[in-house]
Amino acid sequence: MNDLFEKIKSQLNSKYPFAIYCKPGSSTATGIFQNDNVMDYKADFTREGFVFAPFHDGKRLFIPTEAAEINRFEIEPEVTKSELYGIIIDQKEKNDFELIVREAVGEINNSELQKVVLSRKQEISGSVDIEKTFKKILQAYPKAFRYCFYHPVSGMWMGATPERLLNLEGIEMSTVALAGTQLYKEGEEAVWEEKEKLEQKFVTDFITDSIGDYVTDIYKTEPYTFRAGNIVHIRTDISGKVKDASNLSELIEALHPTPAICGLPRDTALRFIQKNEKYEREYYSGFLGEINFDQERAGMVQTDLFVNLRCMKLQKSKVSLFVGCGIIKNSNPEKEFVETVNKATTMASVLTLKDTVEMHNSF
Repeated sequence: MNDLFEKIKSQLNSKYPFAIYCKPGSSTATGIFQNDNVMDYKADFTREGFVFAPFHDGKRLFIPTEAAEINRFEIEPEVTKSELYGIIIDQKEKNDFELIVREAVGEINNSELQKVVLSRKQEISGSVDIEKTFKKILQAYPKAFRYCFYHPVSGMWMGATPERLLNLEGIEMSTVALAGTQLYKEGEEAVWEEKEKLEQKFVTDFITDSIGDYVTDIYKTEPYTFRAGNIVHIRTDISGKVKDASNLSELIEALHPTPAICGLPRDTALRFIQKNEKYEREYYSGFLGEINFDQERAGMVQTDLFVNLRCMKLQKSKVSLFVGCGIIKNSNPEKEFVETVNKATTMASVLTLKDTVEMHNSF
């Protein structure tokens, strides 16, 4: 993979956008390297390329394949040691987050709001070793969509998301409803509380209702436990046939943002998030992936998009980890904070830093 990281260095030096990604279950990484410095290619879902979209406010970024070099790289099986970076819990930051959770629970019990996803940003001081960190991500999460994305507008992001927003092959579509989080315990079956089951049902019902105008023959599996690294979730697989493949933009708008990253009703939850989170999510909980890729062997066009979870933003002297949790009427503020700590700890385990580590929370 040395060629891959030499190419990354070259793109960064030129400030040319690129996306490198590996799909769930695959050991082959695809690299899309833009060969010019055009910053405003339009992501209108009519052309072939790679999209990187924000949660809500912000610029939707797009690398068209017609303006890029595409390479593929085999992931080398290596045994890499995980760094154990402990999460330092600042009591004030903990109290602040739990206060927001309590406010959300109160709002849910006294308004039309049924669920809201609250998030926070965990910052780590130090310079990230891009090569070692991305190699760890590729190897540690084989069932996730693993990626490294750079654009002068967004900066550099990496992640390993377990959640597919939309897969479309010809007229066949599929997506997933994902919610609930526990640490994986070897040899133990996950036991889910009613709060977690209800949260996951919200996501499933929202998706099936939202795609009804665009999809027929909708089928969904029973909920099951799905493992992503050392974390497990409740998952339901959903599939169907699109009525008109040219309505891709409308279908994406119907799905995003899902209750798994925003809440229900969507507009009410979004207003609560914008008022109370006190920080910008940027591209966390947005979506990313292939748009209209020509599958020559299959004789069809494929779109494959993922929700940008378990992600981090890399800057010169720090890295920001983004973590969140779903809040419903019986959520426990302290447990929700612990859930975000568990997620941050999992993400921090793939980091390799060049400098002394210092962790703190930022809302």
